[in-house]
Amino acid sequence: MPEHPKTLADLSEIVVAKVLTVLGDDPVAERLREMGFTPDTTVYFERQAPLGGPMIVSLRNYQLSLRPNEAKRVLIQGLSSL
Repeated sequence: MPEHPKTLADLSEIVVAKVLTVLGDDPVAERLREMGFTPDTTVYFERQAPLGGPMIVSLRNYQLSLRPNEAKRVLIQGLSSL
């Protein structure tokens, strides 16, 4: 049985991942791509606010805060887990 695709929202379990794609063609998806979430980009989990709040990730030599609904739009492949 295949495992469901992981998203950036799952990154706290994975720690380091590679971006596969950003889902959608709307302004939010386009903005995520403009911020650097492009295929093969390495993303590092930094920390997450309590109670499912925003998460902070590092990519392309900067840190970025994302809401959970934005993080669910970025499909990833895990490279390292806890």
